[in-house]
Amino acid sequence: MVEKIVYKKKILAIILNEKKYEKKGGINFITPDFFSIQLGFMNHAQNHIIKPHTHRNYLRKINKTAEVLFVKKGVLRIDFYTNNKKYLFSKILKKNSIAIIIEGSHGFKVLKKCSLIEIKQGPFNPLLDKTKFNEVDEGKIKIKK
Repeated sequence: MVEKIVYKKKILAIILNEKKYEKKGGINFITPDFFSIQLGFMNHAQNHIIKPHTHRNYLRKINKTAEVLFVKKGVLRIDFYTNNKKYLFSKILKKNSIAIIIEGSHGFKVLKKCSLIEIKQGPFNPLLDKTKFNEVDEGKIKIKK
């Protein structure tokens, strides 16, 4: 299942749950073309050939880091916030889920010991890339279904 997390008509994230995204054949991109990071999946028959290719150099302007999280095992809660640090709601990710986080602010809580893979644009500069703030009070957590 592919789920778009939207706030005020902006896509904050796209979540893919539990391998159900692997059912189609061929090449399938889940992210819109305008995202600064792209996620797709491929299912091809044996002996299918993907022609050798090179990616051309061209200047892209990226204003904000996007990230992809793959939950290999465990349970992770993503807390979504506005860019102004206002808490919105939370989503639960379980084993084999993928989250592509594009907009807004976010935090995480590990609910069951996790093994995660994170992919994001680089290079990373800790002084310029992140502004940390206090997490929402646990009593105010709202899990969005």
